[in-house]
Amino acid sequence: MQDDGPEILSARLARHIREAIAEAGGWLPFDRFMALALYTPGLGYYANASAKFGAMPSSGSDFVTAPELSPLFGRTLAVQVRQALDACQSDEVYEFGAGSGALAAQLLESLGDRVRRYHIVDLSGTLRQRQRERLAAYADHVQWLDAWPDTLHGVVVGNELLDAMPVQLLHFDGQRWAERGVAAPNGEGFVFADRESALRPPYDGAFVPGTQTELHAQAEAFIATLAARMQRGAAFFIDYGFPEAEYYHPQRRGGTLMCHRAHRADTDPLADVGLKDITAHVNFTGIALAAQNAGMDVLGYTSQARFLMNCGLLQQLEHADARTLSQAHKLLAEHEMGELFKVIALAKGCSFEPIGFAAGDRTHTL
Repeated sequence: MQDDGPEILSARLARHIREAIAEAGGWLPFDRFMALALYTPGLGYYANASAKFGAMPSSGSDFVTAPELSPLFGRTLAVQVRQALDACQSDEVYEFGAGSGALAAQLLESLGDRVRRYHIVDLSGTLRQRQRERLAAYADHVQWLDAWPDTLHGVVVGNELLDAMPVQLLHFDGQRWAERGVAAPNGEGFVFADRESALRPPYDGAFVPGTQTELHAQAEAFIATLAARMQRGAAFFIDYGFPEAEYYHPQRRGGTLMCHRAHRADTDPLADVGLKDITAHVNFTGIALAAQNAGMDVLGYTSQARFLMNCGLLQQLEHADARTLSQAHKLLAEHEMGELFKVIALAKGCSFEPIGFAAGDRTHTL
């Protein structure tokens, strides 16, 4: 299966999705389509053997994440993780969606013996194999989990995790909302198709006719499950997104749905299924409310740049070379990752003031 070329892989996945549409009566809600496109075993984007993470298109990759861009990211995040481990009296870290394993390697190197067990929860078998290879030096500390642990006591991290969770699509025609799904007319390509629905954006503001936007039921359910399983601990999620008022601003009439392939972005998730990532920005207000409703505290929310500076990134640059400075610039600059990416901190059973939000906390904007 993994020897198939990309076109054959995409064709097989498209056939599988068309069969699912037919079985469902000719229409699938978009979150179901997105789940199949990303996670169908052996075929979906995150379940096939294609390269995904890398700094340049020449590597065959589709996008770069902060840990792949620079080890400074993980080393700096480790300062926050260490504080949270101490406050919550734990020596265990849980990473959901560990990607290439780059962040795990950086955290394990930086935290050393402070971490007795590093748990990785990842749906992708191919990514898990790459993680094993990358983390071979830490084999005694790393454990891969196939599903949620019954209980968690420790620190949870998730970098670019929530954006990859399937979203529901809504469309507004100027008078009423409809749920936007996917059909396959005549057994050929996929098209959007709307159905009446009681679903609405969680925002009372005015919307422009023609607006398409997203709901994040699965990401919010993930947070609720985390709260239910966590006995004592803290969680830090880093992702691109906005508070609710910005997310559903009338000028954002096209929503935030985006695809990534060969370091280029496009807005058509229905084409080339299995060959490109499909993401949506995070509604951090929804994440915060899901956490609070499930019994967790919101300890902080700020930009990635402010978080990394609070955790001491600038001090690491005092004697840095030009290449390291360039990497740091991309992590911090407003037009790069510094402003679009946000960090939210959640906790249950332990209370502390996380260093990453000591200055520039934006929790009041959620």
